[in-house]
Amino acid sequence: MIETIHQSVQVTFRYPVCFTEGLFRTNNPLLKDAVCGHAQEDTPRRIVCVIDRGVVRHHPGLVASVKEYCRHHGASLELAGPPLIVDGGEDAKNHPSYVTRIHRAVESLGVDRHSYVVAVGGGAVIDMVGYAAATAHRGVRLIRVPTTVLSQNDAAVGVKNSVNAFGKKNFLGTFAPPHAVLNDYRFLTTLSDRDWTGGISEAIKVALLKDAEFLAFIEAHAGDLVRRDMRAMRWLIYRCAELHLDHIATSGDPFESGSSRPLDFGHWAAHKLEHLSGYTLGHGEAVAIGLALDSTYSYLVGLLGEHDWRRILGLLSRLNLPTHAPELGAHLHDRADVRCVLNGLDEFREHLGGELTVTLLRKVGEGIEVHEIDERKVVESISLLGEYQTSLLTGRTA
Repeated sequence: MIETIHQSVQVTFRYPVCFTEGLFRTNNPLLKDAVCGHAQEDTPRRIVCVIDRGVVRHHPGLVASVKEYCRHHGASLELAGPPLIVDGGEDAKNHPSYVTRIHRAVESLGVDRHSYVVAVGGGAVIDMVGYAAATAHRGVRLIRVPTTVLSQNDAAVGVKNSVNAFGKKNFLGTFAPPHAVLNDYRFLTTLSDRDWTGGISEAIKVALLKDAEFLAFIEAHAGDLVRRDMRAMRWLIYRCAELHLDHIATSGDPFESGSSRPLDFGHWAAHKLEHLSGYTLGHGEAVAIGLALDSTYSYLVGLLGEHDWRRILGLLSRLNLPTHAPELGAHLHDRADVRCVLNGLDEFREHLGGELTVTLLRKVGEGIEVHEIDERKVVESISLLGEYQTSLLTGRTA
């Protein structure tokens, strides 16, 4: 005899993604309101603040501003201890000691599930702190304050948190929506040119999949973006975040329980390339190469027209984004070599589970999912991208 109780649980997540300037100015109520709403709390809410070391270096008054903000709004906010400063970049996700440090702070400072962890930094720090917050007390409320183009338009607006392990990108992680995402455009003013343009690759990705008009906007303003025009960048970030959030809310699979992950177009190779380069390639740069590769593959297998293919590569080049790297073509003769980029296909499938599902392009603004990849065509695509790269360097037309 078998007796079964069936239970259905419906959970609704709501969180704001806000855009501002001067988040930690005492006359800016956004952080206070994100924590407490507009109602006065009987006791202040406790906060643990974790800040990217690179952000502190470029904004030397930031730690003092955080302390003063919480002091000024002391009826609503209590800084539980001095802000924790952690290394940024992929190091934040490669070293388990950072997660342990945050867990210890949560425990030693008496932070509970009605308290807040505020993460200030680039995408890697946001990912790592989110993972630590989600695994302390089974979930301490997280407020993300992303400080790069890539984190403001993509990495920080979704529901994923992660760290790297076993030489694999994002091997450990959680699906845990933030309490709020607070974007401060002023943090972008100190980015290097490389980080400024690198984040644009995620906007190109979502435009290629979902919005041809958005891609046309990026093309029309490519020069402005390279010249660091803030007005153009603000719209790019806003629209990219909007499209990302719309996908999460309406795709029917926000926690990726199936085998499909269309917003990771170009990422199967990108994640592998980051690791193979020893993370000297930034995520945005690796994504740009991944977009070039999967667009070229789409072209060679007859899905994408030549005009659109050349248009995509041309846009990446105009934005000073790479379309090729030495690691892409190395060790292709030996599929058993862990340094062969084709192994990224296996890792991508393993990460998702189920059958391999890769998003390709049928045209600008329309993706298509496939479950088989012709590795010979991938190799041909890599060769073609190498020729394209050479043509750029020599001034010839590919």
